[in-house]
Order: sequence, then structure tokens, then C-alpha cells
Amino acid sequence: MAGSRARCRPTVRVSPGTYRAMSRLVYITGASSGIGQALALRFFQAGYRLALVARRAAVVEAWAQAQGVQAEHYRIYAADVADPESIMAAGARCVAEMGVPDVVVANAGISVGMDTAFAEDIAVMARTFATNNIGMAATFQPFVQKMSERGTGALVGIASVASIRGLPGHGAYCASKAGVVSYCESLRGELRPTGVKVVTLCPGYIDTPLTQANRYGMPFLMQPAAFADKAFRAIEAGASYRTIPWQMGVVSKLMRVLPNALYDKLLEGRPRKHRESER
Repeated sequence: MAGSRARCRPTVRVSPGTYRAMSRLVYITGASSGIGQALALRFFQAGYRLALVARRAAVVEAWAQAQGVQAEHYRIYAADVADPESIMAAGARCVAEMGVPDVVVANAGISVGMDTAFAEDIAVMARTFATNNIGMAATFQPFVQKMSERGTGALVGIASVASIRGLPGHGAYCASKAGVVSYCESLRGELRPTGVKVVTLCPGYIDTPLTQANRYGMPFLMQPAAFADKAFRAIEAGASYRTIPWQMGVVSKLMRVLPNALYDKLLEGRPRKHRESER
């Protein structure tokens, strides 16, 4: 372990003055890879303390050490977002140990292809909703009342451009992300009088483990760091809804207005997302 630490060169440069000013706190689920990890780095660079949640706590610990994040500026909470009791307990521990976050990012999610003709894929859909939807609500739950009482804060739901229209073989994921958009919109209305912001982010195609096995074209593919920077700016601005990158926002608007017959024709023969048994 000591040898591996010696080989890790810190890539983050934060001045001592910034360290002393680190009072803001961000809580991020799915922090062991992809978007979650990129967001953690971006928030740290902006002077936030980090509460990082993942099932693979050891992976997050290794990442934090590699980035040169000092131990007093982060904590890791091992939890399974698909288990409501587990993720709500992680949130409660964060409040007890670090305080009420300024920003909570419900990022953890899964993306698995499904085919309704196969009985076993119904379980895939159930697991997708347990993680992407119930898990998001359970992530926010420990913080809603405390943020409301304080009168400030941001709850950030990571949706997807896949929420706009259904894609063949991707029914579980598309439906779950459409649910994320509606849920966040409902929550935004509920919390509007309290001063707590609810931000819905819809990434396009981001180069992460979730997309790297896709067997179809991914226009406007972004690197996680580029997405994280734009997402950070949207969150800081208090945007209610943002598609990233903007080009996918244009595509999504066009998709929304296409007649069904034309949309179906465009998708004819499109490769499907891998089913679990095909990965």
C-alpha cells in the first residue's frame, strides 16, 4: 500500500487559504467512477468538502489519495443506493459527522438492456427502478427537512437524455430516467417555498463505464471532466433543468416533436443495449 501511494502523484492543487475556507459540503452518490468521480474532483477544486458514497469504498479511498485530497476534507460512506435503509443511514451519518450538505448529488445509477420477452429481464427492470428512482428519493430523504429548515441547499438529480423518448432494448433505463425528471419536477414544486433548489441534469453520452460497451453510435460524446465542469456551473447557477452538452439538448427537443411514425422509422434496425446475459 505504501508503495502504491508513493507512485500516486497528486493532480489537484489547492492553496492553503482555500483549504482553510473549505466550509461548503457536497454529498455525491456513485462516487467510485465516471460522472460521480469527475463531479467530486470538480467540487473539491471549487473548495468543497466531500462526502462520497459508493459500494466500493476502497476504490474511492484510492482515488482520493491519488488526487492528493487531504483526509480532513473528505469522508467515504459505504452504502448501496438500491437498499433504502442503507443509503438513508449513510445520509444520517453524513449529517452527524460533517453537517448538512450544501449540495446533494443523486448520481448513482445503472443501465442494463432488457427484453420483455425474457422473464428474467423483469428483475432487471425492478433493479433499475430500485437504484435509479427509489434510490434517488432515499438519497434525498435525510436532507430534505434539514435543508428546508435552513432555507438553503441544492438537491441534484442525474437524469439522462434517454428520458425524452424510449429506445429499443432500453426500456428499463429510459423509463427510469423519465421517472427521475418527473420526480425532480414534483420535488422542485414542493420545495420552492423553502429556498431549497432542485436541479435536474440530463447528460448526453458521457465516456464512462456505463457507455463504453454500447454497440451503437454516441453523438457528441463527452469526457467526464468536461461534463462535470458544465454540471458544476449549472448547479451553482441554480438551474432547474439542464441538458449537457447543449447539442444533445437540441437533439432531444427535435426527438420530442417527431411524429411517432418517423421516430419509429429512424430507430428501425438500431442495435439494442446489451442485456445482462450478453455483457
